[in-house]
Amino acid sequence: MLPYVVGIVLSIGVALFARWVGFDRDRAFYPTVLIVIASYYVLFAAMIGSMQTVVLESALMTLFVIAAVAGFKGSAWIVVAALAGHGIQDAIHGHIVANAGVPAWWPAWCLAYDVGAAGALAWILIRADVPSTAESVGVTE
Repeated sequence: MLPYVVGIVLSIGVALFARWVGFDRDRAFYPTVLIVIASYYVLFAAMIGSMQTVVLESALMTLFVIAAVAGFKGSAWIVVAALAGHGIQDAIHGHIVANAGVPAWWPAWCLAYDVGAAGALAWILIRADVPSTAESVGVTE
């Protein structure tokens, strides 16, 4: 239970801090958070020295990187969905990839963090504090 509590509290704390200092005014903040979150499973695989697991985890990470870029260049709602989707991936990760480097508490913590971050970004978008589309701030390909 503690990993869930810490994950959600930390995600809310990071969201409030980002709001306070203005990090989240930039459309790149939450897509970057998504990429960093997705990279940890690759790190855990590297820590155990399994090239096969690094490749598998990198393939999964690539999906979230694509979503982060699509959300940055298109609709930020893609990032909300991808953060929530990463939470789902955390819940089933052990059934997808056998990664002995993942701490036992990590999937629960990361699931809670991901859902909290998705909720924070959704709240920002609903309040219209950050433009939901790249066109509204002049981001082009």
